Amino acid sequence: MNRDSTGAGTASGTAAAAVGAFEAVEAVAAAGGLAPGPGTGWRRGAGVAGAALGVLAAGAAVGVAVERLTVGRGMRRNARLALDSAGPYGTLRGTPGTAVAEDGTRLYYEVDEPGAADEEAGASRSGSGPGSGSGSGPGSGSRRRFGGRRTPAAPPLTVVFSHGYCLSQDSWHFQRAALRAAGVRAVFWDQRSHGRSERTRTAAVSIDLFGRDLKAVIDAAAPAGPLVLVGHSMGGMTTMGLAAQYPGLIAERVVGAAFLGTSSGGLAENTYGLPAAGMAVVRRLVLPGAFKLMAARPELIEKGRRATSDLFAGILRWYSFGSKDVDPAVVRFAERLIEATPVDVVAAFYPVFAEHEKREALRAFDGMPVVVAAGDKDLLTPSEHSEAIAEALPDARLLLLEDTGHLVMLERPEVVTDQLTELLAAAAGGGALGRGERAAAGARGRA
Repeated sequence: MNRDSTGAGTASGTAAAAVGAFEAVEAVAAAGGLAPGPGTGWRRGAGVAGAALGVLAAGAAVGVAVERLTVGRGMRRNARLALDSAGPYGTLRGTPGTAVAEDGTRLYYEVDEPGAADEEAGASRSGSGPGSGSGSGPGSGSRRRFGGRRTPAAPPLTVVFSHGYCLSQDSWHFQRAALRAAGVRAVFWDQRSHGRSERTRTAAVSIDLFGRDLKAVIDAAAPAGPLVLVGHSMGGMTTMGLAAQYPGLIAERVVGAAFLGTSSGGLAENTYGLPAAGMAVVRRLVLPGAFKLMAARPELIEKGRRATSDLFAGILRWYSFGSKDVDPAVVRFAERLIEATPVDVVAAFYPVFAEHEKREALRAFDGMPVVVAAGDKDLLTPSEHSEAIAEALPDARLLLLEDTGHLVMLERPEVVTDQLTELLAAAAGGGALGRGERAAAGARGRA
């Protein structure tokens, strides 16, 4: 690939990006007490490097960036636009609804009803609405018994999907398409300050609060019937937060669960693939100032995020995907999800992970079908955390996916969807997940 082949225009654009990046790094360094000065020595070098990491975190340390398929900022922008239009990812929509959290924050969710698409198609062909006819279809809500008398139908099983940090419900695109085709009732929601949900009305965010948010969504979107809870990363922690506070709900209604790329605690010690000593410096000297700046001057950090999107492309991808073979359109789709998360939200939510400890809450899921899956190259919630969840739930199916990063549902959609399909079959039948000997069949091991 020929670098700098676009001449002076590219050079000036790159210079502008470098200036924007340097401004953001300087601001973060100053906020963290790392401004240059005499005698700073290695501390200054570590501070600037750590400040760059702070900008990276602000620009979505859990995110991804599109491959450098072309040279020149303008050409790369055109490539991104082409990738945006190439894939239908994130375009699936369901019946919208709103749940209200305890502090008044409005939480957006969508429901995919079984047979809804077929009913709409049938109505358009016959000219009748979903409520016409004998009422014996999927949406009728009743069934015939005892000489033609109608009795209420049992509520269907509902799968509730909780997404991860800096993502939205659209991150479940592949699983949503598969379950919709299979006629499964599913609820997808945006966590507070993410996606289409309202910005949090309280600054005191926590995993327990997110668990209560999930309870509000369940009460609004699936008030009756059996539940299967699926969570990725922060969404898995949210599921644990729900279990810690509402064990009765888990015991009475939940018949299965999936924990993908998540953790039950101990994230305060995670080094994110960096040397432990370097990460300690970043935590102590950089991140407090970086997060303070992100909250006080989000427009400056947004500028830095835009200016450094190309410079950090490889690092961003490294933190999200483990394979080099991911469809560039999927990579770009994930990048858009990250870009939609404001930097002050990134700053406000990050500290909750160090405080998260919910291993005891996992006991609520003991004895039911559970899938635990993680990528073996996940640097954000390393696979050891999934192994710890499986240790707490000895009957769970543990799947460690080779050459896979943090965004398992986007990088290995077929494997994740197959696992969910088997989970739903076991949950609906009241059985257990077979563990077998082969990882592809669901054994505790690698796939």
